[in-house]
Amino acid sequence: MQPQKKLINSVDSCVDEALWGLVRASGGLSLLTGHRVVVRSDLQSLKGKVALLSGGGSGHEPAHGGYIGAGMLSAAVAGGVFASPPPTSILAAILSLHNAGASGVLLIVKNYTGDRLNFGLAAEQARNHGVTVDMVIVAEDCAFDRPSKAGRRGLCGTVFIHKLAGALAEEGCSLAQIVSTVTEVLKGIGTLGVSLSPCSVPGCLPSFELLPGDMELGLGIHGEPGIKRSKVSSADEVVRTMIEHMTNPDSQSHLPLQSGDTVVLCVNNLGALSCLEMSVVTRAAISCLEDRGVVVARAMSGSFMTSLEMAGVSLTLMKADQEVLRLFDARTSAPAWPNLSSISVSGRSCVTEAPVMSTKPQDDTQNEGPLSPVMRKALEKICSTLLEKQEELNSLDRAAGDGDCGNTHAQAARAIQEWLQGHVVPGCPGRLLSALAGLVEEKMGGSSGALYSLFLTAAAGHMTEGRSNAAAWAAAMHAGTQAMRRYGGADPGDRTMLDALCPAVDELMKLKTAPPAEHMAVLQKAVQRAVSGAESTRDLTARAGRASYISADRVTLPDPGAVAVAAIFTAVMETLQTGN
Repeated sequence: MQPQKKLINSVDSCVDEALWGLVRASGGLSLLTGHRVVVRSDLQSLKGKVALLSGGGSGHEPAHGGYIGAGMLSAAVAGGVFASPPPTSILAAILSLHNAGASGVLLIVKNYTGDRLNFGLAAEQARNHGVTVDMVIVAEDCAFDRPSKAGRRGLCGTVFIHKLAGALAEEGCSLAQIVSTVTEVLKGIGTLGVSLSPCSVPGCLPSFELLPGDMELGLGIHGEPGIKRSKVSSADEVVRTMIEHMTNPDSQSHLPLQSGDTVVLCVNNLGALSCLEMSVVTRAAISCLEDRGVVVARAMSGSFMTSLEMAGVSLTLMKADQEVLRLFDARTSAPAWPNLSSISVSGRSCVTEAPVMSTKPQDDTQNEGPLSPVMRKALEKICSTLLEKQEELNSLDRAAGDGDCGNTHAQAARAIQEWLQGHVVPGCPGRLLSALAGLVEEKMGGSSGALYSLFLTAAAGHMTEGRSNAAAWAAAMHAGTQAMRRYGGADPGDRTMLDALCPAVDELMKLKTAPPAEHMAVLQKAVQRAVSGAESTRDLTARAGRASYISADRVTLPDPGAVAVAAIFTAVMETLQTGN
């Protein structure tokens, strides 16, 4: 198996270049010379306040450098990918904060042996330099029922501690006060992850193998395997399983959670889930918690502590009272902290009533008129013609599209046939055109449905109760065609349905001045121009629609949309010629 591809320059330089990318893009951050340490650009603002330092292996971005700013971390130290940073860099960061005038330095460390050792060593060295230092270890992993001596791992709950401790430090609280508060809050934080794929450190093979369709529950943020492997199920089921495991009182690492408790929820992308999947999981998590009687006060969803390109998600729950929420809501300039609303997620109405819309005629408001019988006959003829041509249109469409042009026209034809069986055809042509516009919009689908609906909607406005003569029909057809061109972006010559429609409508415009005796001749000429326009598309290069993406030498048949338009015009003419 080959190492996964990465968009990097080299394995050796990727961490340093990533840190430079973060700092160059963020006005409030800078790098400590000679070390992989990101610090606040305004270190002088720390004078007299507690400074916060966190960090660990790289590959968890935006953790930890993205959480540096007023109201969160003062600095972050980075190791290699998934590797604890060296004590010399941690000490350099501590001394920089101390030299800036900080009253003390709090180290926020995830519970991994390497991090504990290296941050602990740096803390002891800093004390020998006269620095007031303390350490909080985050160990909120809920995966293991019986944790080993190493204890529970530190996961995305670390970011909550960054936020709360940062707010307290910004307010001027003492080091002892901050440690006391976050230590208490840590008792009410739990995290559990699930993944659909492993990840791979640059230059290395994937951290573990996971067959397609399998998922791993309870894994850590370094690609270390979890506690249980199973088949992927629905998002709702996965989330329910995760929350049940996190809160199972039989587990020594469970988060005690009861109905009536208030929590802050973090839905954390482990690296490669799509935004769509993340939103689905977020909805499922909020619903699952509310079903258990838990109040979700805040919900953050996104990438907060990743594991390179792992396709997975972790859920973090933090029990919260009003003071915790106040600290959580406090402003921060850290670039990776989301701009969350301070309105409680639970108990809020998420629905706004939509306006009542209807493009369909109401049965009790429609009356037949002198034109009703002939319009019904024309519609019936159009529908039967399109159904007869279904396979022909599909065949033409397969040459340059997805082969469903006949199907979409047949869907519209069947919808109109069904409508005709249960409705009167209104005597006002405008009302009929509006009804048809609503039908094709709802039943036809795709761009064809939108185009026909545009045509019919625009045309309907020109056919009022008192205007249904030949000139009005001509104006309506012209308005419909112009609407198609305006919103569809195509023109005659682009090898679309307009190559049949526009010449026919140009001919129909003669109805505005032609005497009644010549009306049928104008219509016949319009039909001829529609048919020849459709045929001419054989020799045109598509410049709009799906066919425009196909090589011109492969498109030698007429455009199916244009053929359909010509068939509709022909059906109308044949109906009128029979004298009905």
